[in-house]
Amino acid sequence: MKVFAFTCGRITGPRGDYLAGETGTITVPVPAYLIAHAQGNVLFDTGMNVRLRQEKALLLGPLAATQEIDLPEGADIASHLARLGVAPADIRYVINSHLHYDHCGGNSFFPRATLIVHAREWYAGQRKKVQATGLYNPLDFAHMAQVCELSGETDLFGDGSVIVFPTPGHTPGHQSLRLRLDSGTIVLASDCCYLRRTLEAQHMPAHAYDWAQFRASLAAIGRLEAEGARIFYGHDPEFWQTVPQAPLPIL
Repeated sequence: MKVFAFTCGRITGPRGDYLAGETGTITVPVPAYLIAHAQGNVLFDTGMNVRLRQEKALLLGPLAATQEIDLPEGADIASHLARLGVAPADIRYVINSHLHYDHCGGNSFFPRATLIVHAREWYAGQRKKVQATGLYNPLDFAHMAQVCELSGETDLFGDGSVIVFPTPGHTPGHQSLRLRLDSGTIVLASDCCYLRRTLEAQHMPAHAYDWAQFRASLAAIGRLEAEGARIFYGHDPEFWQTVPQAPLPIL
């Protein structure tokens, strides 16, 4: 099994959203990953919707005022995969950590893939009141004919190599990915742990759906790190500079 990392654009927004109490802005990467497994190719998150280049207000609603989007030509997930010789039809599963715009905006490229999403997240994404806030937009995520709604930890291939596990708190049904490689275990934490400082300094973001769940999920990530797992933070710009980018595998 090999894992490849992609930078699917960048977002500039309020620094306090990531580090409560801090002022100014921060520019963060938008990661996505390809897991090349013998039983099928898996994407963990799909980056941003290419329609953001022309239709930012439509896709983000009220959030458009605070989010500066940098999504150059060639930075979308399909373009990254093409450079590896991987076509959209070659993707078996798309796992969305959650349904915010920077994690599922590329779903439309993969209508033949099975979407793996937590049931609570899928339900949240359908709620009109939440959609009106800009937090969820079906134009980003509602493209696959097959949707697999999870309710707990799931061994995707039954061999212990790709484990989807719930890490709620940032959103109702946030989930992370634990991967067992020959070189060791890595955890793709996504937004249950924005930055290294979130985990190491317990410097929390400004907002969370449920703070008790958020802290419990962060503690679970900390335990995995203590057991030897390498953590891949959701949007840490300094950490991301140390991550090899495709076409090189990350480990």
